Amino acid sequence: MTVKHRFRHRYRLELRERDHLPPHVHLTGGAVNVRISLETFAYHGQCPHDLLDEAVAWVKEHRDELMENWKKWHP
Repeated sequence: MTVKHRFRHRYRLELRERDHLPPHVHLTGGAVNVRISLETFAYHGQCPHDLLDEAVAWVKEHRDELMENWKKWHP
């Protein structure tokens, strides 16, 4: 697991090396456990909307880098 970014000193955006398709990242911390698609930016799970908006915006901005990492770990 690689932490790609931290939000609010409590939540982590993780890209996991041994994970399943489709390409995605995990937003975790406290009671938050959300999966965000790198293809559609759709999400599964629940967390405060403002945190989710912040995380999805960050993922959109860094999508290319995240996809490169995903492809490196999931050939």
